[in-house]
Amino acid sequence: MATLFTVLHIVIAVLLVVMVLLQEGKDPGMKGISGSTPDGDSFFSKNGGRTKASMLSKLTATLAVLFLVTTLVLVFTQM
Repeated sequence: MATLFTVLHIVIAVLLVVMVLLQEGKDPGMKGISGSTPDGDSFFSKNGGRTKASMLSKLTATLAVLFLVTTLVLVFTQM
């Protein structure tokens, strides 16, 4: 049983790292120099819940919770 959770924990850890690296930073970078708003009035700002960034953020949060759960299970199985 502990081996199953160890393998699951490692897989979730790797997926969590990949999800964090796939996300873009919130820093406007060179766009901030011109004074324009980075969010603008575009299709993606109106449909914020359906964008790639939003989906990656939700998936990252889900993986983080799963990582926490597997960590707790591993700790309590070692006792």
